[in-house]
Amino acid sequence: MNRITVDFNETCGKVKPMHCVNNGPVHKFSSENRISNAPAFREAGFPYARTHDSSYYTDYGGSHIIDINMIFTDFDKDPYDPDSYDFVLTDEYLDMMEAGGVKPFYRLGSKIEHWVKKYNTLPPKDFKKWAVICEHIIRHCNEGWANGHHRNIEYWEIWNEPDLGGEDGKNSPCWGGTPEQFYDLFNITLCHLKECFPDLKIGGPSMCSLKGTWLDGFFKSLKAKPDFFSWHTYSPDVAPIIELVHLAQDWLKKYGLEDVESILDEWNYVDGWWLDDWITSLKTEKSLKGSSFNTAVMTSCQYEPVDMLMYYDARPCEMNGLFATDYVWERLKGYFSLYMFNKLYMQNTAVKVNIEGGDIYAAAAKGDEKLLMFTYYINNFSESSKKTELVFKNVCPEKRVTLEYYCLDEDHDAELIKTESFSSSDFSVVIDLPVYATYLLRIIEEE
Repeated sequence: MNRITVDFNETCGKVKPMHCVNNGPVHKFSSENRISNAPAFREAGFPYARTHDSSYYTDYGGSHIIDINMIFTDFDKDPYDPDSYDFVLTDEYLDMMEAGGVKPFYRLGSKIEHWVKKYNTLPPKDFKKWAVICEHIIRHCNEGWANGHHRNIEYWEIWNEPDLGGEDGKNSPCWGGTPEQFYDLFNITLCHLKECFPDLKIGGPSMCSLKGTWLDGFFKSLKAKPDFFSWHTYSPDVAPIIELVHLAQDWLKKYGLEDVESILDEWNYVDGWWLDDWITSLKTEKSLKGSSFNTAVMTSCQYEPVDMLMYYDARPCEMNGLFATDYVWERLKGYFSLYMFNKLYMQNTAVKVNIEGGDIYAAAAKGDEKLLMFTYYINNFSESSKKTELVFKNVCPEKRVTLEYYCLDEDHDAELIKTESFSSSDFSVVIDLPVYATYLLRIIEEE
């Protein structure tokens, strides 16, 4: 029999923001607002939403938002002149995030371009000027410059996947220059922004791969310490993701950057990028299996050396396993896995779990309540369920407690399905755990 043991005296730091996303809610501040998923964002408590690829979506503002060349549309203009910038629709999009209760994680650069001709992924003509443009976008968002705001956006990421496409940048959908050119751009921008904003978190570069000479050259080139190192991975299994978590940490240790945050800011279920494998991946992301994968990754990474996860993507698109693409207010199974993890996050203090048996993933937390979240996930399963014992220790020494079972399966969306009462501080229960089901168990003291 499988077993999950939780001793609530064995704490291990804070519950980390493992349920962040890429991109914000769909919402309009006018009579045209016929649909909105901002309430669903608030209910899920997504801590951060990264702004990468936002300009693909028309209802956010499309080709007028977020990306540097979308805001500063004529590179020959004066970067110190407010009239050189077009912030209108970017401001509205960031207001949408505020309506959804999510903090922006701002990617400075351009969306990915999968076209035969590239427009905004080529190296800027003047790297220093590009850095100054970034500076003034930050000043607009955080300091009120150019009729701006005071949003207190903390994280600013320089570029996206500059290593995608090989060593020379040819045909790259993200960086159309050499690695050395990117190193220069990154360092000039990093140093300039850290000098201007010492209290903000400046980093990047959201690596596509953690292997090869590209990344070694990047770290060797650094002229200042970034506040975070960001990277991406997609997989149908949890183990390869955890391996990369440790590989990212190895890179940071190698270059004396152990205190730099490691942020996995793109991840999702992907079994393959081509033909039938790609179609299977997209269908899985929107299924109960996809939600179980989400739970498995988030709960596992809670105990690993990674500081933040950002699911790709909450934007209405083919890889959105959280909301229906055509009916954005309709929440899919994947939404509820992040919604349930937020219950752990709200308790603040993480608690160790001991798992005996394979393909079971779990995390626990305590605060005003005591919670355990777990799932049975395997990419190619042979068992439809696993008999699993749940052992609770040091729950509450003097009061009776109620154990509530919240279930995410084909028939339930994080709904309460069962309650039990216990008078002992240590107790156990046995559950027949179906494959791909996620449970959140809530322990509350009885009056």
